[in-house]
Amino acid sequence: MKPIKIAILEDLKEVAAHLQTIFNREDDMTCTQLYQNAEDAMHFLVASPVDILIVDIGLPRASGIDAIRFLTEHCPTMQYCMFTVYEDDDKIFNSLQAGAKGYILKGAPADKIITAVRELHDGGSPMSPIIARKLLNVFQKLQVTPVVAALPLTSRELEILQHLSRGLLYKEIGDKLGITIGTVKQHIHKIYDKLQVSNRTEAINKLKG
Repeated sequence: MKPIKIAILEDLKEVAAHLQTIFNREDDMTCTQLYQNAEDAMHFLVASPVDILIVDIGLPRASGIDAIRFLTEHCPTMQYCMFTVYEDDDKIFNSLQAGAKGYILKGAPADKIITAVRELHDGGSPMSPIIARKLLNVFQKLQVTPVVAALPLTSRELEILQHLSRGLLYKEIGDKLGITIGTVKQHIHKIYDKLQVSNRTEAINKLKG
């Protein structure tokens, strides 16, 4: 099995060297590409893509997020894991929206970083626990309103269907609307046809969504 090819985008040389060392100790990983700025990473990785790019956010000029936005377009098979000190919501969401699939905080022990890389390579989304908790908190606070598709009915047909849902008989509907039972039946036939149903229950279920 081919080793996981890793590149590192990190402006602090000692941090990059530490990561490279722990990756190259593993039999299933290899790391030969180190970049200290986003511009170099964007230039060289297009020609020599890797499996996984470990990305710092805070860089001298363009950010790690800028690099991911560029590289996801030009290197669609590469995967990205943030490795940063930033815990604020904006940085997290901007990273994920740009294309990052993992978010690990600096200070994580070596074994957690190694596990994260393997998890990412296998299709997972590794995240430091505090980052995962932040994401859960945000999603739990979202107010999601169900979207109900509009029924393809006229206002009169919809009115009749609503009366049907209340249990009214054809004659009662006709009396309420001032129309004959025959006209009510014609409307109901059209309602069934438009909704592609065959009975009152199915039509009412469509109304309730």
